[in-house]
Amino acid sequence: MISLLLNHPSVLKTAQEELDNHVGKERWVQESDIHNLKFLKAIVKETLRLYSSGSIIPREATQDCYLGGHHVRAGTRLIINIWKLHRDPRMWKDPLEFRPERIMTMNACMSFRDQYFEYIPFSSGRRSCPGMELGLLVVQLVLARLVQGFDMKTKDDLPVDMEEELGIALSKLNPLNLILTPRLSSQLYECL
Repeated sequence: MISLLLNHPSVLKTAQEELDNHVGKERWVQESDIHNLKFLKAIVKETLRLYSSGSIIPREATQDCYLGGHHVRAGTRLIINIWKLHRDPRMWKDPLEFRPERIMTMNACMSFRDQYFEYIPFSSGRRSCPGMELGLLVVQLVLARLVQGFDMKTKDDLPVDMEEELGIALSKLNPLNLILTPRLSSQLYECL
């Protein structure tokens, strides 16, 4: 998420403005503030669309069914390619672009728990990630604190390399080197 924000400074600025408006600069953002931070939550969703923690989901058909017009027998192993699904131009306009505002407009009602099969970063149904709610809360709070508390940039203001390693989990190939500058009063950093 930080890499995407560095490559899209206007998105980072909008997130900082949202935090300044809803939380201010006199205190740290708290868990109770997260529900008011719609743009920040959209950043998390859009990042998970482009960079889900896993790229494939194995499943097994429990009964005969039809999938995409094809007959699938019970017991057949299916592999769902989340990476492809989240980049499908039939489902997403400009699918390779990082645009959190899309989550707030055309996909505003979409959530992690609903049956929106074009967006399943944590899988779906009974086999979805059991730690999803806690993980999202932690990620949103950590991102909110970083965005609220620091101006960020890369050395020489160069774009972040977003190339990924091959594997089941899509990790960055090259590490992120980041320069952080405090945005809040120095007393707030003492109590962390």
